[in-house]
Amino acid sequence: MVLLEAENIIKQLGDRLLFALPSLRIYTGDKIGLVGLNGAGKTTLLDILSGQTSPDGGSCRRYCEITYIRQFSDEAADADGRTLREFNLAGKAGREALSGGEQARVKLANAISQKNSLLFADEPTSNLDLEGVELLRKWLSGLESFVVVSHDRDLLDRICNRIIEIEGGRVSFYDGSYSDYRLIKQAEIGRAESEYERYVKERARLEAALEDRKRLACSITKAPSRMGNSEARLHKGKIKEKQKKAERSAGMIKSRLEMLESKAKPLEIPRIRPDFALTDPPMNKIVTGSESLSFRYGEIILFDHAAFEVYGGSKTALVGPNGAGKTTLLRLIASGDARIHSVPKARFGEFRQDFGSLDPKKSVLGNAMDGSVQSEGAVRSVLARLLFRRDDVYKTAGILSGGEKIKLSLARLIVSGCNVLLLDEPTNYLDLDSIEAVESVLLGYEGTVLFVSHDRAFVNAVADRLLVIEGAKIGCFEGGLDEYTRNRRQAPGAQAAESEKLALQMRLAWIAAQLNDKNADTETLEGEYNAAAEQIKKLGRPGD
Repeated sequence: MVLLEAENIIKQLGDRLLFALPSLRIYTGDKIGLVGLNGAGKTTLLDILSGQTSPDGGSCRRYCEITYIRQFSDEAADADGRTLREFNLAGKAGREALSGGEQARVKLANAISQKNSLLFADEPTSNLDLEGVELLRKWLSGLESFVVVSHDRDLLDRICNRIIEIEGGRVSFYDGSYSDYRLIKQAEIGRAESEYERYVKERARLEAALEDRKRLACSITKAPSRMGNSEARLHKGKIKEKQKKAERSAGMIKSRLEMLESKAKPLEIPRIRPDFALTDPPMNKIVTGSESLSFRYGEIILFDHAAFEVYGGSKTALVGPNGAGKTTLLRLIASGDARIHSVPKARFGEFRQDFGSLDPKKSVLGNAMDGSVQSEGAVRSVLARLLFRRDDVYKTAGILSGGEKIKLSLARLIVSGCNVLLLDEPTNYLDLDSIEAVESVLLGYEGTVLFVSHDRAFVNAVADRLLVIEGAKIGCFEGGLDEYTRNRRQAPGAQAAESEKLALQMRLAWIAAQLNDKNADTETLEGEYNAAAEQIKKLGRPGD
């Protein structure tokens, strides 16, 4: 069944074409991931398809109600009690101030309660912790039809059966998962590189042949003076004929050169060349840590005699639920808190998303060079790897998008004198290409990195160890997030815990059914529901 039809959609941004969409049909069962660079027009397309914004050309027909989870919006919680409890929002719905993660969960809970046939979601994982992303994934997996804009590759890979890409104003369609789309794109890039190489070789061959014909035409000499008049006239005729042939041949080659279809050179991925020795890095095995860290906000205990170590040269991910203290720990380390010991040579570079360190009047290159210990060539290579190419480095920071400011702030840290990077959600608001660029930069970085991210694929790609905040303690795991998840499932008692969780879930389902009875003892059932939900929470969610 067709849920939505769009024809000849055009959207301009000033005098620039943002995108042109010849035709789109969304059917029941379509689970679509919408991808593209920051500023490509993904949110604008969702706004047009949902009726929030009018296109500059074309039409859109909607045959069902659409639920729209917008990225930048605050909503009051109006979902039913059971849904609020499922998203750990019980008792928080009436609060005036909600954290970013709680507000994200409120939007999801509200969307679930609407039960429309088609869902649009714009970056629904923003501000969600790993547990929240898993809740989102499970819910989306149960939906029949949706269009999701997300920079979370793991999420797109697990839930989508179609990918729509906006690139350079063109809208392209791909069947399959996100991984299928990436394989097709890589093949397209490979073909483009081969076509460019063939074009370069053929052009060089034709240009060389043209020069040969020109030299041949010039080398044909006049008749010698010792020849008689009749012989000279005959020789002159032959020379003219040869010259005409050479000129015709040169003309044909020139015509082929002019008709040769030009191929653009594919963008090359530059190699990063900073000299890390210029940061005077510490040689210690452990660069920072604590044997007993205690910290609280009022009555809320974040750390209770917690111990942790960060190894030199490691790429360590801080993981834990929203509110566990991940950002707080980064800031305690950066501030030189007396409860945390750091080696003398450790110089911390802290990444936050307030962009206060950027000078809006200076260029991208000028901002990156401020405080840099690297050469301009090395700085340019880092900027290029983070997708600031050619004239992009001369843009002023004040006109950059949020994603571009994130990349510039990260570049400033990479080329600075810092040798330990503390990064709080460095991939927020980045497009997928930019996330992969940040991955490659961090993997090539020779210093120590401690970072927070809710992007599972990013954590898996970058982290070689984890610091896990749980129950006011900090545990260490040597390995990546997927390996950690597998180990938890295989831990002693894990099967018994899963069985207990399954029994509790069945109990929750029974209670939920009883709550629909108008004669039910609602207060008692609510109490039982809360108790069972709390037990499940203590055991950990299935699939963690």
